[in-house]
Amino acid sequence: MSTTDALRETVRAELTEAEEIADAGLREKVIEAWATALSGSSFGSIAEIRPSGNPDTPPLKKGTQTDHIRGVTRLAMRMADELVAMFPDLKINRDILIAGAICHDVGKPWEFDPKNQGRWRSAPRAAGWPSIRHPGYGVHICLSVGLPEEVAHIAGGHSGEGELVVRSLENTVVNAADYAFWRVLEAGGLLAEG
Repeated sequence: MSTTDALRETVRAELTEAEEIADAGLREKVIEAWATALSGSSFGSIAEIRPSGNPDTPPLKKGTQTDHIRGVTRLAMRMADELVAMFPDLKINRDILIAGAICHDVGKPWEFDPKNQGRWRSAPRAAGWPSIRHPGYGVHICLSVGLPEEVAHIAGGHSGEGELVVRSLENTVVNAADYAFWRVLEAGGLLAEG
C-alpha cells in the first residue's frame, strides 16, 4: 500500500485530537507519520490493529487501537493542563505533548502486522521476535517524516525502552497516561483474558 491522500484522510478522521496541535506543520507531520506507518503494513486504518499494548497482551474487550491512541492523548492533555494550572512554572510544550501522545504507538502497524508476526514466529532467531518493537520502529517513522526529535523520543521512550533513557517532561506525561490507560481498564475488567 502507498501513502495516499485517502489514507491520510482516514488517519485524520481517526485521530481528531490532532486538531489540538496549534502548529499546522507539526499537525500534518503527525498525520503523515501514521499514514506512512500504515502504508508499510497490511492495515488500512489504526482501528484494524489489535487493541492491546503488545501483540501478546490482553486486548480491550470493546474498542479499538484508535480508542487507545485517542485515550492516551486525551489523558496526557488533561493531566498536563491540570498540572500546569496548579504549577504554572511547569513548562510543558503542549504541541510536542499532543504530537508525541498521538505518535507514541506509531510503530504498532509494523510490530502488530500479521505478516511480520508470522514471519518472526516461524524463525525467531533469524531477525528476532519482533525484529524491532513498536517504540524503536516508531522512532524510525517519526524521523523519516520529519517530526522533531522530541516527538521521536516520546515514540521511542514511552514504554519499557524508556527505562534506559532520561525521559523528557512530555514523554514522562505520555508514559504515565499510557500506563494509566491499560492499568485502569484492566482493574475495571475491560481487558479480555490472556
